[in-house]
Amino acid sequence: MHPLRLALFTAFLASSAAAMPASAQPIVPPARDTIVFAGGCFWGVQAVFARVKGVVSSTSGYAGGKVVRPSYEQVSTGQTGHAESVEVIYDPSTVSIDQLLQVFFAVAHDPTELNRQGPDEGTQYRSAIFYHTPEQLKAAQGAVLRLTQAKAYKKPIVTQIQPLTAFYAAEGYHQNYFDLHPDQPYIVYNDKPKVEALKKQFAGLYNGK
Repeated sequence: MHPLRLALFTAFLASSAAAMPASAQPIVPPARDTIVFAGGCFWGVQAVFARVKGVVSSTSGYAGGKVVRPSYEQVSTGQTGHAESVEVIYDPSTVSIDQLLQVFFAVAHDPTELNRQGPDEGTQYRSAIFYHTPEQLKAAQGAVLRLTQAKAYKKPIVTQIQPLTAFYAAEGYHQNYFDLHPDQPYIVYNDKPKVEALKKQFAGLYNGK
């Protein structure tokens, strides 16, 4: 992660905490919350979030389209409106939405690539955040705004931010693909660097898997 981006996220988290009045009653977070991220092929995105402390589960699947229970073959045509996505269920008392957004923007994918990611092209590989709560919406919009204002990337951020209407789990052979096929060339060249970046840049969040 570029030092400027990491500094921006760190400052954002600190300012958020400082903004709470001393007399305010602490808000007890829910035991579990859900957000869905899309950032290219779901194999690598799923592998990254599976290794973040506080993430209870990460599931590869499809979101953002109108076709009910689509198949991989259907989504691959680019005609369903769905994006390859990862449902992240997390414990807010262990990992915050701001920290998850850090990981998403810094190591899980490149948010400046429009309708593609690495070697994969098509709207099914677009960058998107499908939020579940108003707090997630505010956090996602804030992260994009701050990175944009700071010119953290040479190109504009193209990440879509949309409400989560439905998530459909992908076929079984797509689940935990990174772990089941560690020597597959696509995994080696495209996804292992993401996991290594998580270890290096977010050591405090890495769960050691």
